[in-house]
Amino acid sequence: MALTAEKEALIWKTLNDTRGKISPSQYQNYIFGVMFYKFLSEKAQRWLDGVLKGETWANVWNQNSEKAAEFMQRNLGYVIQPGDMFTDWQRAINEDKFNIMMVADALTRFDQGISPDAKDDFAGIFADMDLSSSRLGVNAQTRTATMIDWINLMDQIELDENTDVLGDLYEYLIGMFAANSGAKAGEFYTPHQVSDVMARILTAGRQDMAEYSLYDPTLGSGSLLLTTASYMQEAGVRGAIKYYGQELNTTTYNLARMNLMMHGVDYNDISFRNADTLDGDWPDGVVDGQDNPRMFDAVMANPPYSQHWDNTNREDDPRFKAGIAPKTKADYAFFQHSLYHLKSNGWMAIVLPHGVLFRGAAEARIRQELLKNHNIVTVIGLPEKIFTNTGIPTVIIVLEKNRKADDVLFIDASKGFEKQKNSNQLRQVDIDKIVQTYLNRTDVEKYAHVASLAEIQENDYNLNIPRYVDTFEEEPPVDTAKLVADVKAISVEETQLKANLKDMMADLVVTNPKDQQILDDLKEVLDYE
Repeated sequence: MALTAEKEALIWKTLNDTRGKISPSQYQNYIFGVMFYKFLSEKAQRWLDGVLKGETWANVWNQNSEKAAEFMQRNLGYVIQPGDMFTDWQRAINEDKFNIMMVADALTRFDQGISPDAKDDFAGIFADMDLSSSRLGVNAQTRTATMIDWINLMDQIELDENTDVLGDLYEYLIGMFAANSGAKAGEFYTPHQVSDVMARILTAGRQDMAEYSLYDPTLGSGSLLLTTASYMQEAGVRGAIKYYGQELNTTTYNLARMNLMMHGVDYNDISFRNADTLDGDWPDGVVDGQDNPRMFDAVMANPPYSQHWDNTNREDDPRFKAGIAPKTKADYAFFQHSLYHLKSNGWMAIVLPHGVLFRGAAEARIRQELLKNHNIVTVIGLPEKIFTNTGIPTVIIVLEKNRKADDVLFIDASKGFEKQKNSNQLRQVDIDKIVQTYLNRTDVEKYAHVASLAEIQENDYNLNIPRYVDTFEEEPPVDTAKLVADVKAISVEETQLKANLKDMMADLVVTNPKDQQILDDLKEVLDYE
C-alpha cells in the first residue's frame, strides 16, 4: 500500500519536530542513513526467512560465522550480523537496553562485511552519519534519545516487499529537504515533472527494449535515471537496465546510491563514481593513450548551471571536438561530454539555462558546430521558477548523435504551469502537451515551430526561442464608451465621499491646537481642486 500525501506530510512534520537544532542539510544525512539501514535490514531478513527454513540467523552465525558471512555476501553484497538488525534495535528500545553505540558498532561491522565486488555500491555509504557529533546531543544519553526518536519514526512506516513505499518516501523527502535547505541543496534535485518530460522523450518507441543502458554524468539524487527507467517494460528485471552515473559531491553520491537501491535496483546493475565528470572522462574514455569510451542508449543530465571549470589543455580531449567551453561557463562542456557518450542510435536530453541558446564567442562557435552536425533535435523552453530554490528559466535540449535531418523543433512551454507558493509546477496536462508536441513534430500556433537549418542560419545560429515561436498576444480593444462611463461614475463617487467626509469633520469638537491644525490641513486637501 502506497503512502498517502497525508502520511508523507505527517512524517515530514514529525521529522521537523525531532530535528532540534540540526540544519536540514545535515539532518537529512542521519534520516536517510537510518532509512537505508532499515531497508537493507528488512531485505536481509526477508532473504534469511526464505533460505533458513525456520532456523535462526543467530544459530547459523554461531555455528560458523565465516561461512555465514560469505553466504550473505554472495547473495546480497553485504552482511548484517545477528544483533545488528533494525528489529534488534527496536527490541532493545522496548526493553530499555538501547544505546547509540549499538548503531555505531553495527555500521562499522556493515562496512567491514561488504563483498569485494560490491565495494563501489556500499563502501562509505553511511559515512555522513557522525554519531558522536554534538549536533545530536550534548552527551551519549541525549544522542541516544535522538536516535530512538528516529528509529521509532521509521518503525511507523509499513513496508511491503512488492511496493516501493520506502523508496517513494525517500524520493519525497529528498525533494522536501532540497526545498528547505537553501539554494545549494537544490542543485542535486530535478523536480519529478521535469524528469518525467525527459524520461518520456528518451524512451518513446523504445519501451520494449530487452536491454537498456542509462547514463547521468551529473548524477545528483539519481531521480533522472529512476524516472527514465520506470517507462521501460523491463524495469525491475535484474540485469535488463544498467545504470551509470557520476557525482562530484560525496554526500549527494551517497544519496543516489541509496535512492536507486531503495527503489529496488540491484547493486549489480549500478555503476556510480564519486568524481569530477569534466576533469577526467568516465566511463572508460582514454585508456593507455587509446580513446575507448563507453556508449549508452540514453544520456540525461541536469548539470550545475554556468559553473567555472578548468578548460586549459583541453584541445586534445576527444569529448570537446566542437570547441572548448569558456572557463566561467561549463554548460557546453557538460553538453558535449554527454553527447560524446551517446550511442549512434541513442537519445540525449539535458537541462541548461537559456543563455546557451544565444550567448556568443566560444559558445556561439560550439552551437554552430553542433547545428551543422545536426545534433540538436529539439529545444523546449520551461517556465521560470520550476526548479528548487532558483528562479532561472531553463530549457530542455534533446539531441541525437548521427542524425540526417537538420531541422530543430522549438517548443515554448513557458506559460503552461500551476503557480505554487514559492515556485511554479508543470501540471500533467502541461507535461502531456510537451511530449505530444515533441512526438508530432509539427507547428503549433503560438507554441511550437519546426525551423529548418536555413532559417536558423538566417538568425546567425541563435536559438533563442522567441525568434522562432511568436507567442505575442494582442491586447483586446479598449471600449472607450465604457471607459468614459466608468470615469464619470468614479468622479461622482469621489464627490459624494468628499461631501460625507466634510460633514463628519464639521461635527468634530477639537480642543487640542495640534489636532485643530491637522483638521485644518485635511479640510484644505478636500477643498483643493
